[in-house]
Amino acid sequence: MAELIKIYPENPDPRRIEQVVEVLRRGGLVIYPTDTVYGLGCDIGNYKAVEALCRLKHVKPEKANFSFICSDLSNLSMYARQIDTPAFKILKRLLPGPYTFILPAGPGLPKAFKGKKTVGIRVPDNPIPREIVRALGNPIISTSVYDTDEILEYTTDPSLIAERMDTVVDLVIDGGYGGNIASTVISLVDGHPQVLRQGAGPADEFL
Repeated sequence: MAELIKIYPENPDPRRIEQVVEVLRRGGLVIYPTDTVYGLGCDIGNYKAVEALCRLKHVKPEKANFSFICSDLSNLSMYARQIDTPAFKILKRLLPGPYTFILPAGPGLPKAFKGKKTVGIRVPDNPIPREIVRALGNPIISTSVYDTDEILEYTTDPSLIAERMDTVVDLVIDGGYGGNIASTVISLVDGHPQVLRQGAGPADEFL
């Protein structure tokens, strides 16, 4: 049975944040709000949790295109490399925000993702996931929560999400209604911004 807890994004309760962190540390799967759609994730360093998430998404870890939610850009060099000055300026200007940036993978990837050549980095403009990551001490994996309709429909009501995901996740954070448009995905792999998916974040300057 998934636990549903309320956390207000305007002022996240540290005790509630620590409650989420405890679930993540013991290998639990958590659903959390972002600045776009609700995310589903786990502790990046917990191999069994990563495997469980991959089974849920029917994908192998080495084939998974999960993004890493970070609290800021301070530890970026662990997970991404070859970030030149123009690329870093773009990251600094647009993050936190509704963007996923694809970067060359760095040396600090956990063993579940060893061999991957690229990594997706997210710093959401929502204090809840950023505070969770800060308290946990490392990123959490992020993949979108959506309905299993033929047409991709994102679930925006956390109560409904908890009801539908009750038997497959450990905790759902009610941070208010979520969005129904995913993040904009921009590749910075070769140093030239390339929009891979137009989402919630404006990307006209790169098109």
